[in-house]
Amino acid sequence: MGRLWLLRLVIAFGFAQAAVSMARPAVSYRALSLGADERAIGVIAGVYALLPLFAAVPLGRRTDKGRCVPLLYAGVSLIAGGCALSGLAGSLPAMAAWSGVMGLGHLCFVIGAQSIVARRSAPAEQDRNFGHFTIGASLGQLAGPVAAGALIGDDMGPTSALALVVSAAVAAVSLTSMWRIELRHERVGHKRDAGVAKVPVHRILRTRGVPAGIFISLAVLSATDILTAYLPVVGEHRGIAPTVVGLLLSLRAAATIACRLVMTPMIRRLGRTTLLTVTCLLGGVLCAGIALPVPLWALALMLAALGFCLGVGQPLSMTTVVQAAPPGARSTALALRLTGNRLGQVAAPASAGLVAGLAGAAAPFVMLGVLLVVSGGTAVRTGRSGRGPAVTGGPDGGTPGGSPGGTPGGASREAGGAGPAVTAAEGPRGGAPGGAAAGTDGRQSPGRHSRGVR
Repeated sequence: MGRLWLLRLVIAFGFAQAAVSMARPAVSYRALSLGADERAIGVIAGVYALLPLFAAVPLGRRTDKGRCVPLLYAGVSLIAGGCALSGLAGSLPAMAAWSGVMGLGHLCFVIGAQSIVARRSAPAEQDRNFGHFTIGASLGQLAGPVAAGALIGDDMGPTSALALVVSAAVAAVSLTSMWRIELRHERVGHKRDAGVAKVPVHRILRTRGVPAGIFISLAVLSATDILTAYLPVVGEHRGIAPTVVGLLLSLRAAATIACRLVMTPMIRRLGRTTLLTVTCLLGGVLCAGIALPVPLWALALMLAALGFCLGVGQPLSMTTVVQAAPPGARSTALALRLTGNRLGQVAAPASAGLVAGLAGAAAPFVMLGVLLVVSGGTAVRTGRSGRGPAVTGGPDGGTPGGSPGGTPGGASREAGGAGPAVTAAEGPRGGAPGGAAAGTDGRQSPGRHSRGVR
């Protein structure tokens, strides 16, 4: 019963993400029917992230001081409106504009949902809960492209418009599972955090672990986004039917779900840093391999392996950023992470469109492969490998095992440290949280994981 809120949030996120994942390839096919080339597809995909790029931090600041659920409702409304109006648009500029509205709605929903997970999860549960939360995204990414492929036929103009209108209805279904996700009595500890002085953005960005988490998230999301937008273009050039392209994208999403279901035991065996590094490096190689003229069965295997590798980066980067963020600025830190994501979604499609125009439709995947390899090197900076979830404070920033809500931060935070307040000592069972050594370790390596005392 205690985690039904997470199940309802996963369901809501699944429908919202399914609508977006259904709409993104449909937008590409509709733009192609209106005469768009590879560069125009890149521009339209980039506009999807343009409005969110400027709105993320203000929305994060607002969420740090207030409720999260209103952002969920606003997000669903904007997603549904953007999808429906993209289907009715008759020009490329209008499609780009409504694609931006869709992107803003997705940002609102994700900031609100991630902040709820951060507030309602004990520190030792954050890796697991963020992993399960992102399963909702993977389920949507699994169902959306299949539905789009089933609806879009040879006459791409009207059938892609129909797919966009249907995606708006899918987004509206998420409203049915958003009850009792955020409860009033569970905001007491959060109000204490909200009373902390507003932390400047530059201080959040200088906190060890935050920049690395942002860059890893940017690289992984850019790879997923370009894959969704450009695999239809590659399929068109290689003679792969839209239905098959939809199945390939869903295969990638299914592999991501499988990864997140087994992520907790993988973290315990390998440690967060090793797992992030290996999956980013391997994902980069696989992403670049998509540019090769391989048979369809080999492409399917590569996409399945790539989906498994891409499943790690998003949930672990969320945990890294949340645990590293100063008290009272967790939603803002998550919003900065999403700003990095949207920056990647603006720059990566524009760069991909330029590269595709110069070197062919498959060339953007080589560019993304290089980006993932670089992020694999950055993953080392998230902290030393551990063997289990970290303990860095109570669900609302307090000390583990303390009173509900806890005291925001902890000894190391009050002393001006930028890292987590409390980190359990590493060992077979984990030491008692707290102490000067733990506080020092937290400031030096916020991404470090160890078995914490629950």
